[in-house]
Amino acid sequence: MYYKDLSKLIYRIFKKHNLSSKDSKICSDAITQSELVEATSHGLSRLKMYCDRINKKVINPKPKFKIKKISQSIYHIDADNSIGFVAAQKATNIAIKTAISKGFAMIGVKNSGHYGASSYYINQAVKKNLIALCFTNAPSAIAPYGSKKKMFGTNPISFGAPTKFKYPFIFDSSVSIINRGKIRLAAKQKKNIPYGVALDKSGKITTNPKKALEGVQLPIAGFRGSGLAWMVDILSGIFTGAAHGKSVRDPFDDFSGPQNVGHLFIFFKSSLFTNNFSKRMKESIINVKKLPKTKGTREIFYPGQQKYMKYNKNVKKKIKIPNKIKIEIKKLLVK
Repeated sequence: MYYKDLSKLIYRIFKKHNLSSKDSKICSDAITQSELVEATSHGLSRLKMYCDRINKKVINPKPKFKIKKISQSIYHIDADNSIGFVAAQKATNIAIKTAISKGFAMIGVKNSGHYGASSYYINQAVKKNLIALCFTNAPSAIAPYGSKKKMFGTNPISFGAPTKFKYPFIFDSSVSIINRGKIRLAAKQKKNIPYGVALDKSGKITTNPKKALEGVQLPIAGFRGSGLAWMVDILSGIFTGAAHGKSVRDPFDDFSGPQNVGHLFIFFKSSLFTNNFSKRMKESIINVKKLPKTKGTREIFYPGQQKYMKYNKNVKKKIKIPNKIKIEIKKLLVK
């Protein structure tokens, strides 16, 4: 199925689940984008989960946003248990407009949900010649360093900057060795996960995705990754007034109430301190690419470059959909 047809299909599913035409389009675009850049753990594999949460009335398909203006550049949004895509897009729109006008914008969001890939929103900012930072918390999966029990989510950190090259610089990474979505996708497809990325409930390394979901995911760089997970939980959860730590509900397994996920968007003009930012960025990338390469390395890529290359490749061909997800899509269409 080509991406345009897939996008229309996802749009129809969200419309059937009582989202407005505008909001259905936002959700469809975000999920399709994840498929195009091969971030499948944040694409179609989560579609049924969003619809299940709408059906269970723990996602509000018709949210009434409360937007509080703190200052000329700072806003606080109560997303009214909106689906995360719509809340994040609302914040992104405000942040871009404010940053262009005032030079800087900070938007905090509470009472939201999982919003897909952070790079989707960062990309919109860098297209406007803005530098962007984005944080969001997630259900507990990582144990604080020295603890046996999980507390913090895989809590991604996303950063973007414009370049004079074909593709912008976009770094988007969870603070776990692999993101939780990949483990869930492996469980759905009955595949093993890599060795050394997760522990089971007894604290032993496991390659079984179901046991990993019941246990603990390992952070990047030991205590440093644990600290980054905590930092993101502070910025997007504690700071915004959203849920934090273990109080963030798992969207797949906990339907007892809304997730109350928090997000924090910080966008600012790349020209705030220097008028030749893009030129300096280009120099930086060229300097890195000129470095001597390790054996087997043909090119040193900068963050975001390969993702854009995947997008350009996949936008011209059919997107492969696993059979299990095809079955889920058919069921969602007959709601």
